[in-house]
Formats: sequence, C-alpha cells, structure tokens
Amino acid sequence: MHSWNNTNVPDFILLGLADSAETQLGLFLLLHAIHLVMVLGNAGMILLICLDPRLQTPIYIFPPYLSFLDLSYSSVISPRSLQDLVSSTNSISFLGCFTQMYFLIFIATECFLLSSMAYDRYVAICNPLCYPVLMSPRLCHSLLVGSYVPGLVHSTVNVIFISRLHFCNSNAIHHFFCDLSPVLALSCTDTTDVELIIFMCAGFNLVLSLITISPSCVSILLTVLKINSIAGKRKAFCTCASHLLGVTTFYSTMLFTYLRPKQSYALGKDQVASVFHTSVIPMLNPLIYSLRNREVKKTVIGICRKEMAPCN
Repeated sequence: MHSWNNTNVPDFILLGLADSAETQLGLFLLLHAIHLVMVLGNAGMILLICLDPRLQTPIYIFPPYLSFLDLSYSSVISPRSLQDLVSSTNSISFLGCFTQMYFLIFIATECFLLSSMAYDRYVAICNPLCYPVLMSPRLCHSLLVGSYVPGLVHSTVNVIFISRLHFCNSNAIHHFFCDLSPVLALSCTDTTDVELIIFMCAGFNLVLSLITISPSCVSILLTVLKINSIAGKRKAFCTCASHLLGVTTFYSTMLFTYLRPKQSYALGKDQVASVFHTSVIPMLNPLIYSLRNREVKKTVIGICRKEMAPCN
C-alpha cells in the first residue's frame, strides 16, 4: 500500500477474502468448484435451449438471457478472485477495476429481467389459454430489450460518475473485487453527490422491479389457492415456485448489500453477501429456473442417453 501526490491512480490493491494461507487454499477450492458449476450450468443451459427445437417456445426465451447475464458479471469477478487467492500480487489496474464495477452494476439488468419473467409466469398460471397469444415472440423480445437497455444505461451512468472522482490517498481496497462502497471509501474528494446518485438509481431499479413483480406473485398465489384439484394445485405451484425462490434469494441479497446506510458497512458480512450474489446465485439460477422444468429435464436425460448409448 502506498500513496500518491497526484490523482492519477495507476492501480489498486485488492486485499482479498482471507490472510492465512490455509484459509486462502480452502476458499480457492470452494470458489473454484462453485465457479466451475456456474459456468457449466449456465453455458449448458444456453446451448440446450438454443439448440433443441422442442424448447423454441416463449416460455424458454428468458432463461438463456438470464444465464448469459450471470456468466457475464460472474466471469469478470470470480476468475480474478481465484487468481488473487493463490497469487502474491493482488494489484488490479484502474481500467480493470472499473470494468469489474461496470459489470457488477450491470446486475441491475437482472431486476428488470426477473420482472419480465414474473409477468411470463403470471400469464402462464392466471391465463394459460391465452398464453400463446399474450406472450408472443415479439412481446418477449421487447421485454428482453426493455430489460437490457436500462441495465446498460444504469451501469454507464454510475461508472462515469465514479470514474470522475479523485483517488490520491490509499490504493488498498478492503474487498476481493472492486465493489462500490470500498472504492468510494478511497476517494479523497467528497462523494456525497455520487453516493446519492448511486442510491437513487439502485433504489429506483429495485423498487420499480419489485412493484412489477409483487402483483404478479400475489395473483399467482391467489390463483393457485383457488384450484380445487390437488394435482392441479401442485403443478401450478411447481411452475411458479422456482421463480418465487429465485426472486426472494436475489432481492434479499441485493437489498442487504446495496440499500443500506454507509455507516452500517461491515467488511466480513458484506464480503459474504458479495460472494453469494457474484458466485452462488449465478450457480443456482440454472437449477432454479430451468433444470426444475420437466421439459428441460427430459431434454437433458435424452442427450445423456444418446451419449451413453453404444455405437452400432
């Protein structure tokens, strides 16, 4: 750690997740396994849905884009974190740091994407007969564009404002990647306005998406409870339960991490939450949203049987 007499910071130092060699090795093995499962799960889901003609229906349009999003921001952060756990040089360039931050903020896209998926589930449960008409391919692609474009704008605006700050004191980031709060803490200029902009943007995205998701979830639950048949109720609940689980996991982590007063920032707790939303949630999403689906499981089993079948 060193200081500069000017504001041109060539690099930052990531202090990482642990100090002892034993702990670092254990974390490396754990995070490496999580990252490997995440890559295989999301990449496999993209290929599976895109290549199988039976899955070329509106209900399967959103999962590949969610998997692509998870791969994007997790692959920018996790490999670098794994490298730092086994390397003595933990410096990251100014450009590399803000690239990580850009993709991290891009996670806002997932808020809008989950809102679109909530509407998709609402139509499938509450208006199943009208589903093919209401969820046309054109509407699905419009919802995808409406999810990704605000996320790109959100990331660009936030990173531009943060990059204009002056960094002239310590260059040590008390985190394992370039997260917002640790980077802002290094600035030697007043960050009040930037923090307000970040808080307002994050709050607007989260609140808007929650306002969109909540009525859909409530309508789905009410519709499921009105079903008389136990088998029908179970089928409908299984259809929406995975999405409700994914939404609850994602939003609880985001609210804990980014919508709290700066004074409540705690390094240990925030690092655990950051590991969860940069590694664990992207690993779980393919299971939650796709592999629990009967048609997807049939396709996976069919592919596995073809691969294991003896050659004639």
